[in-house]
Amino acid sequence: MLMSEYIHAALLLHSAKQEITEDRIKAIMRAAGIEPDEARIKVLVSSLSKVNIDEVLSAPLAIGPVAPAAPAAQQAPAEKKEEKEEKPAEEMAGLGALFE
Repeated sequence: MLMSEYIHAALLLHSAKQEITEDRIKAIMRAAGIEPDEARIKVLVSSLSKVNIDEVLSAPLAIGPVAPAAPAAQQAPAEKKEEKEEKPAEEMAGLGALFE
């Protein structure tokens, strides 16, 4: 089972302005027909107790430094750099299997 189901349950509670507790997450999981994993729920609730969810949800995605748009003459070197970055992205594609 994916951890995303547990995260979705926590986000559902958050959006309903309910406290995120182990019992509430278990209830949501059971209502969805999923047998809850106690260990995953404990880890999630513990981790989320240290996070301001509203702040995380409203923050822009931090992918990397944002540079201002360059004139067309300066874009050619950037294109070469993108070609070099494609190879690590292909290597990282295998990491998606960790979340299945």
